[in-house]
Amino acid sequence: MDFDFALVLVSLTAVTGLLWLVDSLLFAPKRQQRLAIAETENGGPLPDQTRDKILQMPSWADLGKSMFPVLAVVLVLRSFLFEPFQIPSGSMLPTLQIGDFILVNKHHYGVRLPVLNTKVIEINDPEPGEVAVFRYPNNPSINYIKRIIGVPGDVIHYHNKTFYINGVEIESELLARLPPVNPEVLLLQETLGDNSFTIYQDLGRPSMSAQWVVPEGHYFAVGDNRDNSNDSRYWGFVPDELLVGKAIVVWMHWDNFFSLPDFSVMRKIR
Repeated sequence: MDFDFALVLVSLTAVTGLLWLVDSLLFAPKRQQRLAIAETENGGPLPDQTRDKILQMPSWADLGKSMFPVLAVVLVLRSFLFEPFQIPSGSMLPTLQIGDFILVNKHHYGVRLPVLNTKVIEINDPEPGEVAVFRYPNNPSINYIKRIIGVPGDVIHYHNKTFYINGVEIESELLARLPPVNPEVLLLQETLGDNSFTIYQDLGRPSMSAQWVVPEGHYFAVGDNRDNSNDSRYWGFVPDELLVGKAIVVWMHWDNFFSLPDFSVMRKIR
């Protein structure tokens, strides 16, 4: 069963807020009234312990009052500002390692409503070379992270493991053959627009030839581990409404539960 954390967070925030509101409007005034009657009958203020007992909130109201502010802050931060993600696969090697924890700018591509993901404020459009998180078009409950290489209107041609954007080859430079003897992988640096980044080419994987025209409101996204990435070459374009945000930094690496988190890897994602 798919777990929609955003929906759960919105629901919990709404429920706890409603509990607090119902108590504030309906039950808190009655407690104050009972206190006033008790103090009148007593001929003056009651002892603090007695006052606290009369004014004590029911457990459900106390839960709502204590949890709503916390959940509301988390909801705002996660929905409109920044959200952490963990890298689960090697499709973005060498840029992102399995176990990297990244921070995603949720408002860079526009402010969107939580759960509905409807854009209410336009800010930036994805630019070629940026690393973006989006909902997988074939299963929107899954988040994917890839590099945007094509924007609306671009004609993309892929041949001999090389991308051509509107007839222009993406600039690349060979950095290393890995391993140096009998290499299996090429480490290349590509430059697309204002962004430079490294990619892997797997010499053991066959090439393919194809061409795409990016439609309006869509983007073409690929992994930096070019021959080991499930991306737009195989399932198509990323609709704008499925964009989650721009990946900006790696803030921690954690291999598994039995290892220690490594904060020395903090770096900007290029």
